[in-house]
Amino acid sequence: MQIILSQLQRELPTAGLTQAQALERLPMLGFPIDGVATVEGETVLDVDVTANRPDVMSHRGLARDLAATLGAELAALPTTTLGGAPQREIRLETPACPTYSTAVLTLGATQATPADVQTFLRALGMTPKGLAAVDASNELLHRYGHPTHAFDADKLQGAIRVRFAQAGETLVTLDGVDRKLTPEDLIIADDSGPIAFAGVMGGESTKVTETTRTVLLESAWFDPKVVRPMARRHNLHTDGSHRFGRGADPVMAAVVRDLLAQRLIEWAGATVLSAWTVGAVPARAAAITLPLTQLNRIAGETVDAAEAETLLARLGCEVSRSATTVTAVPPTWRHDLTLPEDLAEEVLRLRGYDRIGSSLPAVDADPEPLSPSYRTAASLSRRLAHLGFFQTVTYGFIGPDEDAAFAAAGNPAEGRALGNPLGLEYSVMRASLLPSLKATALHNRRQGQKEVRLFEIAPAYPAGLEGKPSVALVWGGLRGGEDHLTASRAVLAADLRGVAQSLGFGSAPIQDLGDGLLGVEVALDTLAAPPERIIPRFQGFSRFPAVERDLSLVVDLGKPFGDLAAAMGGVLPQPELQHLGVVDVYRGKGMAPGKQALLVRFRFQHASRTLTSEEVEGWVQSALKAAEGVGATLRA
Repeated sequence: MQIILSQLQRELPTAGLTQAQALERLPMLGFPIDGVATVEGETVLDVDVTANRPDVMSHRGLARDLAATLGAELAALPTTTLGGAPQREIRLETPACPTYSTAVLTLGATQATPADVQTFLRALGMTPKGLAAVDASNELLHRYGHPTHAFDADKLQGAIRVRFAQAGETLVTLDGVDRKLTPEDLIIADDSGPIAFAGVMGGESTKVTETTRTVLLESAWFDPKVVRPMARRHNLHTDGSHRFGRGADPVMAAVVRDLLAQRLIEWAGATVLSAWTVGAVPARAAAITLPLTQLNRIAGETVDAAEAETLLARLGCEVSRSATTVTAVPPTWRHDLTLPEDLAEEVLRLRGYDRIGSSLPAVDADPEPLSPSYRTAASLSRRLAHLGFFQTVTYGFIGPDEDAAFAAAGNPAEGRALGNPLGLEYSVMRASLLPSLKATALHNRRQGQKEVRLFEIAPAYPAGLEGKPSVALVWGGLRGGEDHLTASRAVLAADLRGVAQSLGFGSAPIQDLGDGLLGVEVALDTLAAPPERIIPRFQGFSRFPAVERDLSLVVDLGKPFGDLAAAMGGVLPQPELQHLGVVDVYRGKGMAPGKQALLVRFRFQHASRTLTSEEVEGWVQSALKAAEGVGATLRA
């Protein structure tokens, strides 16, 4: 975002802000500066702003954060009083636009954008249009952060309606493109049909030109959940959509309407015929209570409660304090403050990150045991990786159409819909992991992957908004065919069923996902947890010599060595027995049919003394008797 230093200083008249202070303070507030340039004789800062902070996407907004950390006063907003009876009916037909401030003005014979405003716009990379309504709207957007729009009132027909589009409607936007509308598009319409995308771009048919003599101003608030996907759907990324799509300040709608009208009076000799507001400003967010113990834990030190109260008040919060908590009602421009952690972060940010201790606090506690679900997930991940499956991480939300194919009856998408989605295709918490895995598998197939084996371990929402950890596998494509001796074939349901059964999935059904892909999914808590991992206590190495002894035993060919080893190991002393194993097998000349000779080697070692021949020989004889008890004999 481009910020003109002199205009930032204008918003902080008593702070004495210098360029050096701005370059130091803004990054400390979380707004890195990518560059400094001189444009039109002005020092312009290229400031990085995160998507969750639309309130600082203007000179006023950025100055507000600087004022909070500097303890300075913001310049007073210019005020003006407009009145007059409504000139035209305004209908708000959807909650996506709860407030709409407007005014109707007649323009004078001449209009001129002041030289300093033209310099302001050019320094920000914009070209002044020479039309007062357009230039004033652009200037106010970058100065105060609230988008506005002006219609040629003489081209409007009947009432102005804010509504969703109807299927089949079209709109030619200011860029000259004829766009097909969908029922998800929020539009401004009159009796002739759509005349603008709400909060995104105006329409060609009602735009202001040199011949315009009467204008109708629009300064409203539009729901970010509607504006953002609409802009993405039509590839219309404008200054207005960036701000409305992230969340504008609804209180500023009437304020900026008045400022826009005042500029038209001054620049174009306009006369206000009427000014009015339809609807009401949305209620402020709910109060957030921050326990002081939580603030101190996050800070890693004790933070003075009075200082926390002061800093939050500087941000515009309504603050109250008790002996144990600080409670704040966020200002209308801070949509990102919703949790106690958000308040703690703001306090620490304004105090200065340099005041946060550089060392981690000491931890004096025993580690908690690993949860069964974690051990199950870790064990599954290792086993599936060994089987050639690749673990994926996908979004936990999908589109309603993809979700419907996998959601159970009684679990409608409406109950899992996101309040502020990235778009329609990411608007529902998924009922199953399989749709996301299928989409990832198809992407890999399109990139030329012959065989795709994927798995994911993550929460799904098969019964509402309570996440249930699940594991899902998708397998498809062609197996084999690496050489001329191995024929390739399609992956079969039996292949996936064999893997699923070996993992303990039981009777979970194999699903045909189409496009040559098969899938299976189970809840993680239905699987047996692996044994808890025990970290053995370290034992020092013995400094005394080890002793080895061999026994040649004759056993049946079908006799498992494990039975023999268990019998002998059970009678030998622990931990003196360091090793028991087979070092040679003989099945040649001289052996009776169905017999084999095993050369078994024992290694003994004591931790604190040297072993004697007598005790080692006694242990070997005990092992021999135990072997004879399970059918072995000493080879002659």
